Amino acid sequence: MKILITGGVGYIGSHTCIELMTMGHEAVVFDNLSNSNIAVLDRMRSIVGCAPIFVQGDIRDASALERLFKSHKFDAVIHFAGLKAVGESTKQPIQYWDHNVVGSLRLCEAMNAAGVRTLVFSSSATVYGAPKTVPFREDFPLAATSPYGNTKLTVEGLLRDLAATHDVSWKIAILRYFNPVGAHPSGLIGENPNGLPNNLMPIISQVAVGRLEKLNVFGNDYPTRDGTGVRDFIHVVDLAKGHLAALNALSDMQDDEKIMTVNLGTGRGYSVLEITRMFESVSGCVIPLAISPRRPGDIAESYADPSLAYQKLGWKAELDLERMCRDSWRWQSMNPNGL
Repeated sequence: MKILITGGVGYIGSHTCIELMTMGHEAVVFDNLSNSNIAVLDRMRSIVGCAPIFVQGDIRDASALERLFKSHKFDAVIHFAGLKAVGESTKQPIQYWDHNVVGSLRLCEAMNAAGVRTLVFSSSATVYGAPKTVPFREDFPLAATSPYGNTKLTVEGLLRDLAATHDVSWKIAILRYFNPVGAHPSGLIGENPNGLPNNLMPIISQVAVGRLEKLNVFGNDYPTRDGTGVRDFIHVVDLAKGHLAALNALSDMQDDEKIMTVNLGTGRGYSVLEITRMFESVSGCVIPLAISPRRPGDIAESYADPSLAYQKLGWKAELDLERMCRDSWRWQSMNPNGL
């Protein structure tokens, strides 16, 4: 298959490209490089022996998307492009709605016009808000607590409306993933944020190599086992394989089904302190900590019930926390200043 990957130079997108190309699919990446680095393409070539076709552009640019779909005959689209930090979204809600909602709408318009209606969408566990119980199941009520979560929830609604369209046949997989961490085992690609990182693992690893002074722990008074937030951390390679499994499932989907929604997680939660201690163990580095107030939009505990993903996709996470930390450290120690 020939697959369009929006945001394919980014963290999850690049790992997914590797899995796709390893399985013999042709990958075309569309990315504006706002939070990624073009050098990732050469790293992909070193890992797989080839690089995806790269087209620089923004999913909010309808003309660029029209040219893209006229230049390539795609079988499906995997949509990663967008902004993705909960805390940042509370400070920049307009930018998040513009990139994530307007951009997704423009992409769906271009897909529909080109007759390409198979889509895997990168959603998020933030759409669940703060449920009263864990693990989170796909049938839980949806109530996001941040602008980022609201944008993902809005795009999910758009996709459900598309799937309900009677005169055209869409096939859509909504993948609600939890907290991706880790890196490719080669150490050649990993999470490489431009500027200061927003996510836990790159902050820890940058502290370990001396780029950052300390890890700010946002809240130590949550009702969890050690007071810090608990999250379902999933290795990025497992997550990437979940997208390939979703594409295969869509190929086999019956015409009357049209859309599926599944969690991609491990089904186990780890606290911020547990992650930090495991990273210290595998790296041999000490991670200085500073306790800061809770961030707006954060919740105490979040982890998945991943059983539906196994039922629908035949997929489950296989790599454990030690492997997540070890691969993250390999990437950061081999690339102390990033790319």
